[in-house]
Amino acid sequence: MSFKAAASLKDNIMVVLGLESKSGPNLNNVSKEIDKIIVHPLYNFIDDFNEDNNNDMALLKLSSPVNFTDYIQPVCLASANSTFYTGVSSWVVGFGDISIGGPDADTLQEVRVPVVGNNECKCAYPYYDLADNTICAGFRKDGCQEDSGGPMMIKKGSVWVQSGIVSFGKGCTLPNVPGVYVRVSQFEDWIKNHTGSSKPGFVDYMSSGVDSDLDFVCPSIPTPTQHPYPTTHHPHTTDDDSVFGSVERVISSLGLLLKSLYALVGGI
Repeated sequence: MSFKAAASLKDNIMVVLGLESKSGPNLNNVSKEIDKIIVHPLYNFIDDFNEDNNNDMALLKLSSPVNFTDYIQPVCLASANSTFYTGVSSWVVGFGDISIGGPDADTLQEVRVPVVGNNECKCAYPYYDLADNTICAGFRKDGCQEDSGGPMMIKKGSVWVQSGIVSFGKGCTLPNVPGVYVRVSQFEDWIKNHTGSSKPGFVDYMSSGVDSDLDFVCPSIPTPTQHPYPTTHHPHTTDDDSVFGSVERVISSLGLLLKSLYALVGGI
């Protein structure tokens, strides 16, 4: 089983696990066809400028079970009890555009982004319905076109937990304009209803301290200058806490997260 943003679904989908470079060679990747697509029943995609992108979630049933290797591993999912306060460091990966209107990345990219609370995020999107099932992150660093459906992850000890899915944003890396992501933790019950409660690996992530977003008030309502696009990029930068810089060998090869955000042996 895999899941991704509903807005990024197209015909003839092929899920590629373990992909690191689009031009190759990729010695460790595996391709899977899709048997079934389940789009969230409350998602209603109109067009790229839809002002209500809530419930941007879909499940993909793979054609056959996934055999995990050193290069292909599942990611844990944030549980419904999880909290992500403003400033929590997260990571986004993808093959999207390296700049607005620029070419796609050939190699899998990563970028570190801080979580932006929904109250603050609404200041950048005053005309959009940012509900509790969205989570924002970025400011100067963000996803970009063709990254829609990619994962946002956070590290809890040695475990990577997926907190979001790239959904949309205004351009790429605009000042004071974070990207908008699907908040995975809000969909725990829906995912379990389709996969079985014992299958997905949900993990609690609890932010420390006080959530500064609770009392955040917008200084003024900005005038929007761009429509939102399904939106990740920034130059590949590596440190010990990054996805690619992690000491785990599997983390250096998380190409499975390009389109397959959660791989699960078995079906629904």
